[in-house]
Amino acid sequence: MRLHVDLVQAPGATPTRAFLFLHGILGQGTNLRTLARRFVEARPSLQAVLVDLRAHGASQGVEGDDSVVSAADDVAQTARDLALPAAGVCGHSFGGKVAMLLAERAEGLEHLVVLDSTPGTRADFRGSETTLRVLSALDDAPARFPSRDAFVAHLGAAGLDRGVATWLGMNLERADDGFRFTLSLARIRALLASYFAHDCWPLLERLALDAGPAFHLVVGDRSTVFDAHDRERAAALAARSHGRCTVDVVPAGHWVHVDDPEGTLRVLLARVPAA
Repeated sequence: MRLHVDLVQAPGATPTRAFLFLHGILGQGTNLRTLARRFVEARPSLQAVLVDLRAHGASQGVEGDDSVVSAADDVAQTARDLALPAAGVCGHSFGGKVAMLLAERAEGLEHLVVLDSTPGTRADFRGSETTLRVLSALDDAPARFPSRDAFVAHLGAAGLDRGVATWLGMNLERADDGFRFTLSLARIRALLASYFAHDCWPLLERLALDAGPAFHLVVGDRSTVFDAHDRERAAALAARSHGRCTVDVVPAGHWVHVDDPEGTLRVLLARVPAA
């Protein structure tokens, strides 16, 4: 299998199809474990597949061009290698655009759920200011940290929230001389640049009229990832799609599944009905 995955299913269930969960930049599949677990508990016929995208988590050895398109190709190949056919995909942020691209790469998908990831380009990096600050802080970081607390303190001194710094600590690896950050910043920057530059609006507009998977956009009302034009375009597309495109706004920032876990789960269950 090309990418590392973790499988989650309801206790005692015998799932017949898979549902993929794709994390955002600098994350890993387990970031979405709580949402995925609660989802399959309510949909026991589905098995959640938590994917580590290329250059992340346990999939750092995946070679080739680091782009959002390559990331989608990786996931499509991984889906073909699964024991169960994939019924749908849920992706957050960078993983949300990967999910969109799966519409023309993975067969059999019925639902694409996109958590706060605008389909369009973002030359101004709008909504990803924290990620850019993280990369800048890591550029200035030492090669080794004496402890996890030292890593968190370094990022805190750069103005980053302690919660963000602690979350990033999942990418630390213990070595004889301390802890090192395992992700390649060059690869992360390449993926991020591709994510900002790739326009998926034409793809979604075709999907809204074709017989491909339905797609569901979940937008945080406090998030700046979707600007006013994006929100208008999404609403207009939903209005003319005859139900093939939906837009749900939840009371959250960019991390919708963290800020509003109950609301995000409700939307996921409402948009992905039981088999």
